[in-house]
Amino acid sequence: MMKAVQVKEKGGEFEYVDVDKPSPKENEVLIKIEACGICHSDAITKEGVMPIEYPRIPGHEVVGIIEKVGERVTQWKEGQRVGVGWHGGHCFECEPCRRGDFINCQNAKISGISYDGGYAEFMTAPQEAIASIPDELSSAEAAPLLCAGITVFNALRNSGIKPGNVVAIQGIGGLGHLAIQYAAKMGMRTVAISTSDDKKSLASNLGAHHFINAKEQDTVDELQKLGGASLILATAPNSKAISSVVDGLGPNGKLLVVGATGDPLSVSPFQLIMGKNAVAGWASGTAMDSEDTLKFSALSGTKPMIEEYPLTDVKKAYQKMMDNEARFRVVLKP
Repeated sequence: MMKAVQVKEKGGEFEYVDVDKPSPKENEVLIKIEACGICHSDAITKEGVMPIEYPRIPGHEVVGIIEKVGERVTQWKEGQRVGVGWHGGHCFECEPCRRGDFINCQNAKISGISYDGGYAEFMTAPQEAIASIPDELSSAEAAPLLCAGITVFNALRNSGIKPGNVVAIQGIGGLGHLAIQYAAKMGMRTVAISTSDDKKSLASNLGAHHFINAKEQDTVDELQKLGGASLILATAPNSKAISSVVDGLGPNGKLLVVGATGDPLSVSPFQLIMGKNAVAGWASGTAMDSEDTLKFSALSGTKPMIEEYPLTDVKKAYQKMMDNEARFRVVLKP
């Protein structure tokens, strides 16, 4: 048996329970969990936003030690420290997979949604979902990088920007505080956009070269004074705020959205045509993308700001995250 936090039905409460310790299938590994981040996307499991088979253990920012490997697993060994992120496996058979586009697998699995995740003492995961963890990062530090970290790092490095370009980070929260660090350490002229001067000092400490208070200043004018942004990375899930910064793009600029919200953006064709500008979205990435994120983070000293809680305090920790009171990522430790 093991201790775990379950959601037993759609919209149900978190329950701290004893459940059977899982055994790995032939293509899986069994992980003894050391840390699991709480992400806003865990609300999908709790509220049943997607089709989910209950009961379900949430969690997709998982770090732990491999305790056992399945018969067909050859790359991973017992005793290795590994992580599991949002992308929890792929089928290898659909057209996107055959093209190597695993993140768009038509049968993709999601950790903590398709199968039990990291709010527990142990979990199993397919071997293709496993990422190696560098020694330089603690388990609690590495956990949020497997979702928040990979999302912004992967978006930045695939956006087409070059060192010296003006890159604006809209929002200084769980995603944004990491994006500022990555952009600055990639050599970008980094602009932090917030709605409060309370985060001005923090933004500077994270590496931002410029700070814009969107409530007190005209964000578009301030970005255009810098020549316009080559990239605006929208990390705060506020469609109105995201739409308001489009005209801050420079020629051939891109607005790249990673802050998930269901509300529509308001962008006119004219805004895009005149500067040959673009609006796009970005998902997280595969296990190899997670490894790249973790290696760059270890190399550059990029770390999330975290608050740690025992697994028994999951309700308090989750609510603090949902109320946007955490600074900036919440991590559970069994």
